[in-house]
Amino acid sequence: MKFGVFAVNQDSGEERDGAIESAVLAEELGFESLWATDHVVVPTRYDSVYPYSESGRMGNDVGDAFPDPLVWLAFAAAVTHRIRLATGVLVLPQRNPVVLAKQAATLDRLSGGRLTLGVGTGWLAEEFAAVGVEFAGRGRRHDDYLTAMRELWTAQPATVHTEHVDFSAVISRPRPVQPSIPIVIGGSGPRSVRRAALLGDGLFPAGLSVDAVEATIALLREETERAGRDQDAVPVTVQDAAQELDTFSKVVERYEAMGVERILVSARGEDDLRKLAEGLSERFGMAE
Repeated sequence: MKFGVFAVNQDSGEERDGAIESAVLAEELGFESLWATDHVVVPTRYDSVYPYSESGRMGNDVGDAFPDPLVWLAFAAAVTHRIRLATGVLVLPQRNPVVLAKQAATLDRLSGGRLTLGVGTGWLAEEFAAVGVEFAGRGRRHDDYLTAMRELWTAQPATVHTEHVDFSAVISRPRPVQPSIPIVIGGSGPRSVRRAALLGDGLFPAGLSVDAVEATIALLREETERAGRDQDAVPVTVQDAAQELDTFSKVVERYEAMGVERILVSARGEDDLRKLAEGLSERFGMAE
């Protein structure tokens, strides 16, 4: 089982010293990855339904800082050596895919091939409006953007003609260190699962109970088989608050039995994170 730290760019990550301490500590403690969250803006009032809580509202204060995930991870890359750097998740339809492909490839190159790009279609219509991107049709736009980025990373020159992307014989350098940057699809609904089965290198079904994750994995296996892919081609990452070690250990064992590849624990203070890491290392062999 791999263990990562989630929302590192929000927890003490807004300021320089806090960002350095968070990244260096996670690597020192043996965590496998750092995951940075994304919102360009958060409206003070919104009617959109947050899909990852029963209340339909985000749990954080709308005034909380959301440092840009790619910039934050680039900063973290400069002070770390081993730990993977991931977005969890980037709202892909809000980005220009040609520009994003260049940014991601540059970060992967400078970090020595450590980037994982978690992406999703987004849920906050009011944020899309503020960015100036149409909310409707974002799923098709998301998929076209994925196609474009992969082509830019792997083909020289690259050509893509889809509904939302159109370019011919262009060269984007630098290229990633990795053959192609891994894409983890965020979302827990059937469409996200189907998208991961068809297009993804992983699935991140955030905000689900353990039982719901089990059902989601079963659906994912059906969809990957239907897509003609090996069931192990789309590993699953989950997120858990992980406050009490004994209780969390039982959850880890259940996830392990399901075949979950990675569990993300919420970012927290140094003492609490160190204590959790020591317990995970002792019980599950989290390597440093």
